[in-house]
Amino acid sequence: MITTTKNSELEARLQHKIDLKTKPVGALGMLEKIAFQIGCIQQTETPVITRPTIVVFAGDHGIASKGEVNPFPQEVTSQMVYNFVQGGAAINVLSTTNDIHLKVVDAGVNHTFDKDIAITHAKVAMGTKNYQHVPAMTLEELKTAFQHAETIVTDLHKEGVNTIGFGEMGIGNTSSASLLMSYFTQIPIATCVGSGTGLDQNGISKKQRILSEVYQTYNIQNPTEALATFGGFEIAMITAAILKAAELKMTIVIDGFIVTAALLAAHAMQPNVLDYCLFAHTSNEQGHIKMLDFLKVQPILSLGLRLGEGTGAALAIPILRASVNFLQEMASFESAGISGETTP
Repeated sequence: MITTTKNSELEARLQHKIDLKTKPVGALGMLEKIAFQIGCIQQTETPVITRPTIVVFAGDHGIASKGEVNPFPQEVTSQMVYNFVQGGAAINVLSTTNDIHLKVVDAGVNHTFDKDIAITHAKVAMGTKNYQHVPAMTLEELKTAFQHAETIVTDLHKEGVNTIGFGEMGIGNTSSASLLMSYFTQIPIATCVGSGTGLDQNGISKKQRILSEVYQTYNIQNPTEALATFGGFEIAMITAAILKAAELKMTIVIDGFIVTAALLAAHAMQPNVLDYCLFAHTSNEQGHIKMLDFLKVQPILSLGLRLGEGTGAALAIPILRASVNFLQEMASFESAGISGETTP
């Protein structure tokens, strides 16, 4: 069960502390809102960011094996996992730059990795099935994915991680995310579909047609069924990881289009999960801003990113650090002996 972070007495104290720093009220803009939210998540006037970690879940999608909705072949998923392990991906660079721990998880890649490779082995199956014909996964497979993700997040929490972001790798996963977005927001599927990893306009039109046909094939009754029908193993695990992190009262940094699709599922299951989420950025994938508008949330950054991997989260975490640090370390008017503001 995920409880709300709402606490009127604490909120009043936090806002009072923020307002009496040596600055005009509101002058630190979004940093003030971030500090306030993290204080509410941690239920303290002195919040801290400890061992920030990004978990990248990787999985393959049955529809991608045909190459109709993705310009890159399915094999790129496993190749990118090796790139993560070797430190050559964007998320490696940004995590190292910003002193963020990185964990890579095989959620369901269509490849057999050596057991000694430096990843977390949590493979449910060798990729999902093609939802053009059958649901992507069974309910039992979805349950297994949830269990793996819950264990991963619980273990990180035990290691002292209180701030967590999620990334993903999976050729074809923007198609899954578009289907999930349409189901949870009731926005027409064609409006949810973007270029993914680089489709041209003809490719986007074909993708819209194929996914519209898929969407109309199924009569989905609930969020769990939606995830099993349209999701990837990486998306399912991110959904479960978000839910478990919120249950453990961790600060959750939501990345771009795919991770927000997973959050839509988590939010449908447990609405209070939003209390624990900060939104790293606005993706350049066309559906993402519509997702954020649906959730009525404000992203921290807007950099034109559409890479995934958790790169937006890695760029936003230093801003979270700056926010809690100003709350902790910045002088108040009273402590600095500055005139012009008085304690009410």
